[in-house]
Amino acid sequence: MTVPFVHLRLHSEYSLVDGLVKLKSLVSTTAAREMPALALTDEANLFGLVKFYTAAQGAGLKPIIGSDLWLHNPHDDAHPYRLTLLAMNATGYRNLTELISKGWTHGQRQGRAILDKRWVMAQSDGLIALSGGRDGEVGRHLLSEHYEDAKSLLGEWQTAFPERFYLELVRTGRALEETCVHESVRLAIDTGTPVVATNDVRFLEREDFWAHETRVAIGEGKALDDPRRERRYSEEQYLKSPEEMAALFADIPEALENSVMIAKRCSVDVRLGEIFLPEYEIPDGMTQDEFFRKISHDGLTERLDFLFPEAQYPRDSEEYQAIDQRYRERLDFELDIIIQMGFPGYFLIVMDFIQWAKDNKVPVGPGRGSGAGSLVAYAQKITDLDPIGYDLLFERFLNPERVSMPDFDVDFCMEKRDKVIDYVADRYGRDAVSQIVTFGTMAAKAVVRDVARAQGRPYSLGDKLSKLIPFEVGMTLSKAIEQESALKEFIDADEDAAEIWEMALKLEGTTRGTGKHAGGVVIAPTKLTDFAPLLCDEDGSGLMVQFDKNDIEEQGWSSLTFRTAHPDDYRLGAGNG
Repeated sequence: MTVPFVHLRLHSEYSLVDGLVKLKSLVSTTAAREMPALALTDEANLFGLVKFYTAAQGAGLKPIIGSDLWLHNPHDDAHPYRLTLLAMNATGYRNLTELISKGWTHGQRQGRAILDKRWVMAQSDGLIALSGGRDGEVGRHLLSEHYEDAKSLLGEWQTAFPERFYLELVRTGRALEETCVHESVRLAIDTGTPVVATNDVRFLEREDFWAHETRVAIGEGKALDDPRRERRYSEEQYLKSPEEMAALFADIPEALENSVMIAKRCSVDVRLGEIFLPEYEIPDGMTQDEFFRKISHDGLTERLDFLFPEAQYPRDSEEYQAIDQRYRERLDFELDIIIQMGFPGYFLIVMDFIQWAKDNKVPVGPGRGSGAGSLVAYAQKITDLDPIGYDLLFERFLNPERVSMPDFDVDFCMEKRDKVIDYVADRYGRDAVSQIVTFGTMAAKAVVRDVARAQGRPYSLGDKLSKLIPFEVGMTLSKAIEQESALKEFIDADEDAAEIWEMALKLEGTTRGTGKHAGGVVIAPTKLTDFAPLLCDEDGSGLMVQFDKNDIEEQGWSSLTFRTAHPDDYRLGAGNG
């Protein structure tokens, strides 16, 4: 019979600084080991939340949403305290997103999001807290032999998290862990505080330890054998089976039982597949759908006047009547589908900022991609291509049989695009508009250089390996060795090159860092943190939501792609002046 246990503290590759776990492999391995639930607690972010949530549910696992956070240490700025928060419900999820956001926007120091303890205590509703073991505030005081202070601090946490604060026990063979476990159990008995076991997971299997260490060394810009490099991890930090955890905590079985109890207490319904759009102001006396139809037909009238001047096509002629009927029927067909799918607001928002751009002399492209197949978009002056004249299909853009958010790719002058983004932020609220995060990965040519440097190999060796990999979009290490016989011969003949290659294969494709989508903008119907946490630069600029474009669309937000082009690329014409 499987021993009940749930992993409640785990870093995936999205922790960026130290995780190696790929989400698909994580979910399949957890299911294979017959664990009923799983928490993802990446460091100060929810980057992987949507992917994790959908994958876990698809595998029959209960996904638990959480994050490892750093708290300001008033005694030592350089060594903040660790705290893990898990969301119990919608309130907890919202508080977690706001706390993570506040850490980045108001507490960021040297690339870390640092939270003030008071912020956490003020927004503790709906959250379960794990003490952080030897790295937490209580644990540090226990290890420094300040037992009474630790007891007093625990009382503060219990007040802020009534029956929701757990002393975390970790046994991964690292310094002071066992001492912290014994002292924490003593404190738990004295105060009636529940304990819970975690394995502080960083990789899936024990044999992944050195790949993980290499990833950490790459991030730190240091060699693995550098004596100045801090050794913070052990080979025990893998996704242990319930049986392994039961053997490890045979003396404290309640620590395992509590992991299951916590999992039962955490049930967050992440709303996916719904549509969340900001309100577009509609004239009094009209519904949104009525206004949407009227503005589209009025716009089509203007377009037809331009395409078919009355001097050439008298309005009472049969020829013009046939043209008008053809366009109106197509327009009504599209309007019915757009309204049926719930997207009028999206079109109105796009229409609004494109018209603002044109009114303020920001060159706008005529339209590209599947959106150019929409007559509604043409009538509303979102695009400047007549889809009927060019035989473009609306169904490529929107199809009720394949429900997905519409996505207009809009080209703006590269020198003035930011003015349009500022307008959108002013129009719909600075706390409701931001750009979108992207994730960079360890690509083929770069990862061999990185691994060579981390392994302390000569620069020339990593450089040679990298140059033997073909320069081609989408190139992978496996493709490269198939295509380049010289590369295979070099690896076969050189033992050091072979070791670099073997490790590079393990790390290739791992998420390495964040960037900003060049033109991706998201608009929330309320404040952004009702839906996702935020990320920003250390000076507070460069605001981004922590979900990438695909995850935003999965959640049903309105995302817009503001592409750029050089101003010389635009010719002013009927629809662009």
